[in-house]
Parts: sequence; structure tokens; C-alpha cells
Amino acid sequence: MRKQAIALCTLLLAAITILAAPGMAQDKSSRPSPPASAHCAFANGKTIHVDYSSPRMNGRKIMGELVPFGKVWRAGANEATTFVIDTNVTVGGKAVPAGSYTLFTVPNADNWTLIISKKTGEWGIPDACEADDFLRTDMKVSKLSSPVENFTISFKNSGNTCTMLMNWETTSASATFTAK
Repeated sequence: MRKQAIALCTLLLAAITILAAPGMAQDKSSRPSPPASAHCAFANGKTIHVDYSSPRMNGRKIMGELVPFGKVWRAGANEATTFVIDTNVTVGGKAVPAGSYTLFTVPNADNWTLIISKKTGEWGIPDACEADDFLRTDMKVSKLSSPVENFTISFKNSGNTCTMLMNWETTSASATFTAK
């Protein structure tokens, strides 16, 4: 009888652990690179929304090392960065229709490329597949006056335009989106 009780308790504990694991996995706030988001509203009320994970410097060299130059980067950590627009926009002179996309970048010391990918729901950095690219466009790059510990994406709004800023370490990269 005692062996049956132990076996039943073990089975019950295993079942609780298995059932609780998905719930624990959903708590992203305790990650070393917690979730973050950025939002911009155009004058017409239409919006851009970005969800990303915000890694920390933690004393590491970022640009050119942790984030290698010349390679596709997910613009954050964990899941790839999502980009949702509910209006048609232009960026770098190229049209982007309303929809859901994934953002990637190709950082370099003095220039960055923004990639808007048609493929969504990705984890990490996918194999470079330009067939999934909706577009690639240049980003403006500048040096920040002081280091930024947490990777951040933010927006500056000016009526019909939203300028997206990606800041980390002492680098700022930007791209301007204009509502049509």
C-alpha cells in the first residue's frame, strides 16, 4: 500500500510539474533580456508597434563583438523583433503596406541596414534568406554622447512621420517611416 501511495504521489508531482512548466515559460519578465515595446501614432491616428527583448550591456563590448558587424541581427534578444503597422508607410523611399512583419538589422561601424521581413513568429536570428525580405533600406547611424546600458527601440513623432531609434552602447541607428 505504501509503495502505491509513493508511486501515486510521484506521478501526481510529475503531472503538476509538466502542467505548470508552460505557465512558467510564459513569464518573460524574469529573463536577462526582458520584453519591451515601442509605439508611435501618426497624425491620422494610425500606428506602428514594435515588440522586442531588451538585452543589457553588463560590462560587455556590444557593437562589433556581441553584435557582430556585417551580419544579420534580430534587433534585440530572444524572439525576433515584431513590427506591426496599421497603415501603409514609406521608409527609405520604399512602400510598406499595413501588416505584421519582423525587423532585423545588419549593423556596421558607420552604417546599418534595416530589414523588414515578411516571415513572422521567428525565434532568434534565422538563416539569412533574402527571399523572406520585404525590403532592405539604409539607416542613419550616429554616436551617442554617453553609453546606453539597455538596448532600446523608441520613436520620435512629428505629425505624419515616426522616426524609429535603436540605441545601445554608444550607437544610435534610425529610420523614418512616413504614413501615406
